[in-house]
Amino acid sequence: MKLFVRAALFAASIFAAQTLSAVTVYVGSCGPAKATSYTTIQQAVTAVPPNSVVFVCPGTYPEQVTITKNVTLKGLQSGSADAAVITSPSGGVVQNTYDLYLPPSIPVAAQLLVQNAQSVNIANITVDGSNNQIAGCAPDLRGIYYQNASGDLSGVATRNQTLASDLAGCQSGEGIFVQSGYGSSGNAKVTIQGCSVHAFQKNGVTADGSSTNVLVVNDYISGQGPTTGAAENGVQVSDGAGGSVVANTIFDDIWAPDTSSDTGDAASGILIYASEGVTVTNNIVSTTQFGIVTVTDPTSGGANNPNGVADNTIIKSNRVLNTEIFDAIDACSNGNTIESNVIANATESGIHLDSSCGSTGVNNTVENNFVNESCAGILAGATPNTIASNNFFNVVTTQLAGNACPATPGPMIAGAIASGSSKTTRPRAVR
Repeated sequence: MKLFVRAALFAASIFAAQTLSAVTVYVGSCGPAKATSYTTIQQAVTAVPPNSVVFVCPGTYPEQVTITKNVTLKGLQSGSADAAVITSPSGGVVQNTYDLYLPPSIPVAAQLLVQNAQSVNIANITVDGSNNQIAGCAPDLRGIYYQNASGDLSGVATRNQTLASDLAGCQSGEGIFVQSGYGSSGNAKVTIQGCSVHAFQKNGVTADGSSTNVLVVNDYISGQGPTTGAAENGVQVSDGAGGSVVANTIFDDIWAPDTSSDTGDAASGILIYASEGVTVTNNIVSTTQFGIVTVTDPTSGGANNPNGVADNTIIKSNRVLNTEIFDAIDACSNGNTIESNVIANATESGIHLDSSCGSTGVNNTVENNFVNESCAGILAGATPNTIASNNFFNVVTTQLAGNACPATPGPMIAGAIASGSSKTTRPRAVR
């Protein structure tokens, strides 16, 4: 009898394991004849066991999707058709979570929400925020939101994460948002590779919180150009998040009402905000108000960075072109390596060692950079710094002390006259 019971228990355990084994399913009608298929993406990811693969046939899927288990979600080609598009439901996009920064003060409406899973991989999927019907500044519209979750995004597109009426000043509308920390128990480690991110209102890609690490590599990130919606950032790494921003093309981030005397509404290509040890290399940043900027903020930073410093950033081998109003590279922090960058047509300085974020602008290494056309090649607000072997062409002053630099004629957006830099001018991080 004991042997029989043991055998029965063993058989039951094998059966249970088999029923929980990963499967491959399809959404839509492009799967093989005997494949399991679902009508919606949410039905599929809810039904499958962990570690399953959900293939999405070409088509439009008007739904919000939440993923809370390890899965792979991948768009398929079928014949000559390719695009699998998640778009707004007929009733609009609605709140489905809160931001970790100040819950419940910041409600979030995520079109594709990934929560509390450690391996969610998404490829060849478009997330389109058209017809989202969000008529106010809240909830915050996000295309793809990894919250305390990890995985890879590859060949993904996000677009039209803008509010219905492009409400002036609303800090809402992000393409891809990765977040952890702020006292939560989770972490987030995400690779964002080969993605197209455009037509966002606030940020293209955001990595936020002290337990977050990202690799943002080989992506195409385009702002709206001059807009009154919000001060855009192509990529933001903030509040203790870490990682690398490598070989991306980032352009057209312009806050249309901004002027050089505005204290906190500038748009930027790459913003490192209250995060330290980030690597920014081999990017092309063009037609932004700030190009690449680090900002120390003692009031922020998270548990792993309580002083809110943005120190020890490596800014190397980037091309920063056509910065309007402000600096091509602004280091409002300490201990940074700014090396071998090519800078052309910066309205203010090529490289600003900025002392206006507290005790900042010191112990930086600035070497082998190429600056053509700017008010000052290097604007140094503090000492000591190591400055050597830089190349200057057509700059008014090669090296200038202080934080102010009279602007030279350059590309100007309508109504914005750059009369000189302001000590308190900052890009605006998403909150």
